[in-house]
Amino acid sequence: MSKEQEFIKIRGAKEHNLKNIDVDIPRNKMVVLTGLSGSGKSSLAFDTIYAEGQRRYMESLSSYARQFLGQMEKPDVERIDGLSPAISIDQKSTNRNPRSTVGTVTEIYDYFRLLYARVGIPHCPKCGKEITKQTVDQMVDQIMALPERTKIQIMAPIVRGRKGEHVKVLERAKRSGYVRVRVDGNLYELSEEIKLDKNIKHTIEIVVDRLIVREGIEKRLTDSVENALNLADGLLVVDTGDGKNMNFSQSFSCPDCGISIDEIEPRSFSFNNPFGACPDCFGLGYKMEFAPELMIPDESLSINDGAIVVMGWQSCNQKGSFTNAVLHALAEKYGFDLDTPFCDYPEKIRYILLHGTDGEKVDVYYEGQRGKGVYPVAFEGLIQNVNRRYRETGSETIKQEYETFMRITPCKTCGGMRLKKESLAVTIADKNIYEITSMSIEALHAFLGELKLTKQQELIGERILKEIRARVGFLMNVGLEYLSLSRATATLSGGEAQRIRLATQIGSGLVGVCYILDEPSIGLHQRDNDKLLAALKNLRDLGNTLIVVEHDEDTMREADWVVDIGPGAGSHGGEVVAAGTAEDIMKIPESVTGQYLSGAMKIPVPKMRKRATGYLKVIGAAENNLKNIDVEIPLGIMTCVTGVSGSGKSSLVNEIIYKRLAHDLNHALTIPGKHKAIKGIEQLDKVINIDQSPIGRTPRSNPATYTGLFDQIRDLFATTPDAKARGYKKGRFSFNVKGGRCEACSGDGIIKIEMHFLPDVYVPCEVCGGRRYNRETLDVKYKGKSIADVLDMTVEEALTFFENVPQIKRKVETLYNVGLSYIKLGQPSTTLSGGEAQRIKLATELSKRSTGRTIYILDEPTTGLHFADVHKLVEILQKLTDGGNTVLVIEHNLDVIKTADYIIDIGPEGGEKGGTVIAQGTPEEVAENPVSYTGIYVKKMLERDK
Repeated sequence: MSKEQEFIKIRGAKEHNLKNIDVDIPRNKMVVLTGLSGSGKSSLAFDTIYAEGQRRYMESLSSYARQFLGQMEKPDVERIDGLSPAISIDQKSTNRNPRSTVGTVTEIYDYFRLLYARVGIPHCPKCGKEITKQTVDQMVDQIMALPERTKIQIMAPIVRGRKGEHVKVLERAKRSGYVRVRVDGNLYELSEEIKLDKNIKHTIEIVVDRLIVREGIEKRLTDSVENALNLADGLLVVDTGDGKNMNFSQSFSCPDCGISIDEIEPRSFSFNNPFGACPDCFGLGYKMEFAPELMIPDESLSINDGAIVVMGWQSCNQKGSFTNAVLHALAEKYGFDLDTPFCDYPEKIRYILLHGTDGEKVDVYYEGQRGKGVYPVAFEGLIQNVNRRYRETGSETIKQEYETFMRITPCKTCGGMRLKKESLAVTIADKNIYEITSMSIEALHAFLGELKLTKQQELIGERILKEIRARVGFLMNVGLEYLSLSRATATLSGGEAQRIRLATQIGSGLVGVCYILDEPSIGLHQRDNDKLLAALKNLRDLGNTLIVVEHDEDTMREADWVVDIGPGAGSHGGEVVAAGTAEDIMKIPESVTGQYLSGAMKIPVPKMRKRATGYLKVIGAAENNLKNIDVEIPLGIMTCVTGVSGSGKSSLVNEIIYKRLAHDLNHALTIPGKHKAIKGIEQLDKVINIDQSPIGRTPRSNPATYTGLFDQIRDLFATTPDAKARGYKKGRFSFNVKGGRCEACSGDGIIKIEMHFLPDVYVPCEVCGGRRYNRETLDVKYKGKSIADVLDMTVEEALTFFENVPQIKRKVETLYNVGLSYIKLGQPSTTLSGGEAQRIKLATELSKRSTGRTIYILDEPTTGLHFADVHKLVEILQKLTDGGNTVLVIEHNLDVIKTADYIIDIGPEGGEKGGTVIAQGTPEEVAENPVSYTGIYVKKMLERDK
């Protein structure tokens, strides 16, 4: 490489808040971009370098290909030299589809499907016998065993579940002299015109012969069977006239049960394909069903006291309602009382109420607006009734209401295995494909190492197994050995999903690429960081450039080059403060990152650890991999739940503690994970879960609306002299209702233009210029600013603007204190990162008056936070506990762990080897525990800070 080419040279980057910066990034090195949250790291990495790399690649394609990909905006940068093709591995692009699993994302499952289709041994799904191919004689004997005088049609299935018009197929059949054909279950004469929709999958069967079963037809039958088998590549369908078909194949069938199974293909093992998926749950493995315990949450109440809370039955305890009349009729006929607590009803009565009278009619006396009468009603049962209403409603909102009374239950047909029983009956080394994908990666790695195959299987499967072993090895290398291939990707944390994509990239073995990663260490225990760094260095050593946006200290120290962007956030950032190795940066006093790395600035360990005011006792926690453990959560202080990835922290905190408290304290319709009991709930009055889910899914929601700040700002505008003179109320200043908003864009500020072949384009509304309001509303000013100007202010600007309005100032101040000084009040929530959304929720909670008996649950709140922001966060969490509240945090960040009052360490490993409490106590006590991985690292931190 020439000297010029050793750097990616960026000149004049002005995207978002970047201040026209020039920066050189060395090629084929591991480069960390760091800086405060909101300082412009992502703008440089993703919106400038990645966007430009992507755009240049697109430009190299033909114009025909480009029309399907859409125009890429040119990033706001003068020029970039020395750029390679860029691949971004970020957190946002994980697939939330319930069909997507770790196996399908890493493509390991596709290899397994191929392996099972080629070397799997089929068994009979009924009796478990190994299945072999059938001969023509066996087929004829089986057909002749039908009752005499049965009319049969011998058919050749020439097309099975394929899209297309299939004109040639039908033409060929006609030329061969066949007269009839069955298409998708309907019989046609070949002489008529058969038009098929080319976008729908069709099944076409030629009728080879029509016979009546009696003695003496064997010869003709044998000829017809042979003809059919020749036409349809060894397959044959016999229609016996009663709507049932007999399937034969020269390939696979069980002689005892007479079950023939289709040819085994890779698609037979796909749960996303009708050929492989379980017919009941369509390959999801679960169904949404109404749960009696959610429809009747408190069984100590009687029906008249309102025991039944499910939609459509809320009025069943009111005289005059039809549901009440039905229940009265049932009570009279079956002799029970509506004032008896529900839990005291005998099993038979409960069955009638939930599942109906099995068709038996009861006389219902009902007096409605149209007069009174007696109606015979066969009561279908609460569950069936609500199910029907759920199916028949056209409203999405009502459907969602109903769904709050449903729970996800494993499909009864496949037992949650997602595939047809025929596919599950195919085994390799006595395991079916579901059993293999349910193993943890670590167990699978061992299993593949010891796998013994026959010589024939070995020859066929050798190359496939080589690929599978390599990919499973890569997952081990990035610290994901506790996951299983059947784990749904929607349940993964951002860091896990990113590391899976990293493993896939390592597997592709590309060279000369620029990889851009967004905080890959999220959700990783310090212990597994070394694995991740080794994987990253491996990518670099192949000859790739790595640009990593990261706040993790180890990664910075190990990087070849660090670029610190700052000095502040938002409009105070966007400049290169320092660039060089970690050592170089420590010497620059302006670099906040350098100051924290060198230890000149640090997050102090509290002088005193607070004492607990009480305990919450979880008894017999057994969700996922938890080993029936008892845990005591101290109240009134900050507790950190730690442990390696996959050890069971989330199962304990989110699935059991949060869901149980939400159910008991907030009356939420949640079903907690498996546990025996939780004692001490009476010491709390509400639970608040502050997670990283988006604060809103539409551009209409923003920090101002979420925190409730916007209501107060609208009240303020409604009291201005301008508004009073024009008679405007506070609704005039909302962009969600008619009146004050710009009607051309319905208050969105942008208009969506739908393009054929291209992604939808959003353009600012030309009427309001993107300001969301009409002219009259914008004429109302407060201190010279209109409502649109206020929404366009950053939190910092709003703080000085509203300094004389105490209640607004208080809310804005909390946003400022959680380190969000740089976001705009009206910034659409879809553009906020997970960490930012979480801090907006934190600020909202902080601005409320606390009762001192609240428990706050946070899952990795330091995601996306720089040292300086973690410092602020720790102070906020301490502030929450000062009021007597309890804070329960799941965290890997040592700065948060060392400042906690109490640690509960779960482990020792991830997956099956985790799920027990291995250490608990103050950070100092856990640091002395030799078994705890967390303890080892906390000890180093505490010693360093002394």
